[in-house]
Amino acid sequence: MQKVFQYIEDHADMYIDWLIEACNQPSVSAQNRGMTDMKEVLKKFLGNIGADVEELATKGYPIIYGELGQGKAKTLTFYNHYDVQPEDPLDQWLSEPFKAEIRDGRIFARGSADNKGNLMARICAIHAYQQVIGELPINVKFVFEGEEEVGSPHLEFFANEHPDKLQTDGIIWEGGTRGAEDKRLHVGLGVKGICYVELICKGAKNDLHSSEAAIIENPAWRLIWALATLKNEQEEILIKGFYDDIASLSETDKKIIGTMAYDEEAIKKLYAINGFLKDVSGDALKERLTAEPTCTICGIESGYTGEGSKTVLPSLAKVKLDFRLVPYQTPDKIAKLLRDHLEQNGFEDIEIIPSHGGYPFNTNPNDPFVKVVLQSVDDVYEEPPVILRNLAGSSPMYKMLRGTNIPAVQIGVANSQSNYHAPNENIFIDDYIQGIKVTAAVIKNFNNYLYNQRSEIL
Repeated sequence: MQKVFQYIEDHADMYIDWLIEACNQPSVSAQNRGMTDMKEVLKKFLGNIGADVEELATKGYPIIYGELGQGKAKTLTFYNHYDVQPEDPLDQWLSEPFKAEIRDGRIFARGSADNKGNLMARICAIHAYQQVIGELPINVKFVFEGEEEVGSPHLEFFANEHPDKLQTDGIIWEGGTRGAEDKRLHVGLGVKGICYVELICKGAKNDLHSSEAAIIENPAWRLIWALATLKNEQEEILIKGFYDDIASLSETDKKIIGTMAYDEEAIKKLYAINGFLKDVSGDALKERLTAEPTCTICGIESGYTGEGSKTVLPSLAKVKLDFRLVPYQTPDKIAKLLRDHLEQNGFEDIEIIPSHGGYPFNTNPNDPFVKVVLQSVDDVYEEPPVILRNLAGSSPMYKMLRGTNIPAVQIGVANSQSNYHAPNENIFIDDYIQGIKVTAAVIKNFNNYLYNQRSEIL
């Protein structure tokens, strides 16, 4: 593989240009902006490596599907998404979001970390492997969807309608991160689920003069009182039955959490905070981050919040909530428990509008495919990896892989300071090049590994 790695280094500028071209094309699914042009960019790059490409129609944006090779003993799939988050707020960007700029060894652009850097690293790795060695030793599939940033509403449709295209021996999922300081690559074996809802509380038919507050209910106050019943100051979620389905961590889970690196002082400095909730630290902090559910207020809207004063009694109050879920919790059940909770506490008038949900998903840490990825990481990186039993965030793994035994592992080119979904999104160029190398190593090791071998990773 050293010849492949050397080819990647020698052609790094070309692979950087490929990524810049992908990042310069807007593809904001939430706003239907640039999506048609972006799928053509994908087809072009898949064509560069000789993949057979299909555009699979959905009721939303199409899935771009590609295949390389047939008849090999093993098949590896790469799942990525070609849509990105909106770039707002624009005034906080130091360069244009959709005009990639290189500064201080980083590529700054919307989508560089989430998820075009990972997507292009997979394509570049195969290109390099082909240029040096020739035909791939395995079959490769690509599943590139255009709706991940809006909840992947049609990924389950793909799995149900195209079971032959889903069939594979292992999946490298969209991506992960690398420590910005310790440089340890994060290998993710699962994700939390999510239940995202909006609560709406209504008052009078229109906004009123604030003097009317003496006799007419303020929906903003009522919504605040309702929110106060959901969680206490000890960070305990008070919805009856919320914790009932959560399983205790296994000894393997605890060992994996114990190996996780988390530089608490660096994170506090990065986020400009004095400490963490409940003053937790060490393994307890890492366990809360990766293995405990959450209830989060994402945004509140009511009345007048513009410049100056406006004495108004609002007619409407809204809040967006997300619940991050751990294995065995389900978004449908959590939404029902929330409805029951509000009614039991006298807030039956508050409307719940479901937005999107996703189930937790975990790969068995002792699956041989995990061993393949960890061996590949060892082949490329000097630092030992951080194994994450569960990422703190969510992903549509369950929608695509429900009912299968397909293992999915996340590795990526982003870093802990990549500003996901925020202004000045970025990746290190070195991490991008290393990400190309490790993908190439996975192809080689996946072919060579005795796939019926099972062993403990710890």
